[in-house]
Amino acid sequence: MSWKNIAAVTLALSLLSGCSVIERLVYRIDINQGNFLEAKDVDTLRFGMNKEQVRYVLGSPMLVEQGHPDTWYYVYYHKPGHDKAEQKNLVLGFDQNNRLISLSGDYQAGPKFMEGIN
Repeated sequence: MSWKNIAAVTLALSLLSGCSVIERLVYRIDINQGNFLEAKDVDTLRFGMNKEQVRYVLGSPMLVEQGHPDTWYYVYYHKPGHDKAEQKNLVLGFDQNNRLISLSGDYQAGPKFMEGIN
């Protein structure tokens, strides 16, 4: 191999590897979708709250399934520029009387969630 070929291969490899470095310099916007919930808002929820009260505290849910109107899904998706995406979910369950009976997902029920149950 001549020195010209070695120089050409070295130049080509250095230019191709530079693409990954240059890509980090390109600005990418943060992508936020869904319901951003703070832990203090979730801590406000109480067993037995009606749907209107929950909607007042957390806002409208991201998803209410057609066949299961008593299950509400709050979904938050965050993709910062070049970093790894993060998703948080909160699933609320209601009984037939539209009263909050369950809370699951990435958020913990507050210490007073079960307060007032006989």
